[in-house]
Amino acid sequence: MTALLTLSRGIDAVTRWIGRGVSWMVLVAVLVSAGNAIVRKAFDLSSNAWLELQWYLFGAVFMLAAAWTLQNNEHIRVDIVSGRLKKRTRDWIDLIGHIVMLLPFLILMVWLLIPYVSLSYRSGEYSPNAGGLIVWPAKALLLAGFILLLAQAFSEIIKRAGVLFAGIPDPTPQQHPDPAADEMLATAPGEGAGEPATVHQEHVR
Repeated sequence: MTALLTLSRGIDAVTRWIGRGVSWMVLVAVLVSAGNAIVRKAFDLSSNAWLELQWYLFGAVFMLAAAWTLQNNEHIRVDIVSGRLKKRTRDWIDLIGHIVMLLPFLILMVWLLIPYVSLSYRSGEYSPNAGGLIVWPAKALLLAGFILLLAQAFSEIIKRAGVLFAGIPDPTPQQHPDPAADEMLATAPGEGAGEPATVHQEHVR
């Protein structure tokens, strides 16, 4: 388990570094979009290359930051259900879900995307739009994003297993407090069901 946790920390560090770097592409995409709009309105000029660059930047942010999103536990949940469950139950749901659903899906996507990207690269595929960009780098972003997400899925499985079976402190940011902790705060000595308890609950969140 020690070796696996070391591997998990390494994956997390790479994911975090890539995610923070890719986040700056949001600013670049905004500047490109604004510049393209200004030039089009002021000088009646437009370029398919600049329009497609916006799409590439958006795709890069979406795909390359997906693993960082998973690491920070920011993926979508059915909050009305998961928020009422105990933390250990949520850990089991995460572990089983990652193994049974997320992992097979990611392996399938990587397997399908390798020939898809390879064919585009070998053919030197370009955009069908006049003045458009070369296409294979955009397709390669899909493959890179799923590879990163696959690696992070392994990391999350290791961490969930470590929490459940080895009793390690949970390194994953929690979206929801433990319902038992909420109940303890609500019935703490000297606090009723009024504002002070609510303030403390928000602090735990």
